[in-house]
Amino acid sequence: MKEIKIESLLNVYDTLEELPRDVIALMKKAMEARERSYSPYSKFGVGAALLLENGEIITGSNQENASYPSGLCAERTAIFYAGSQFPDVAIKRMAIIAGSRLKTTDKPIPPCGACRQSIAEYEVKQDAPIEIYFMGEKGKVVRSHSLANLLPLVFDKTVL
Repeated sequence: MKEIKIESLLNVYDTLEELPRDVIALMKKAMEARERSYSPYSKFGVGAALLLENGEIITGSNQENASYPSGLCAERTAIFYAGSQFPDVAIKRMAIIAGSRLKTTDKPIPPCGACRQSIAEYEVKQDAPIEIYFMGEKGKVVRSHSLANLLPLVFDKTVL
């Protein structure tokens, strides 16, 4: 038997204002996207914004459905749109804002497992990391230089 240790390196900022201006602008786009969330069942709105290599900004918000598995998360809404409209353009950065409409969410909310897997697909496809910033409605912001920090043992095309 061999034991391995997996570590993730994340940066934690106390407030949004500590981030570089271009990242703050992307986070604000994610905030705007969150306002367009369709989340009548969970009352949990999520907004995502992607910065593409060509300078385009793509946004997405979670879209729920009474048949729960039929909904789609904000991160996948944005990343799939980017993949369909800009298939050969790398995704440089992703910003995510999430929170309950019933109470204030002040802790960083990372992407769910399905979104992590989808983001991983695009990192592998473009052979370059996607920088990810995530937060609740307010408070601390977490930065990961790559999805690999959030999903270190990725399932990808190399195993197929």
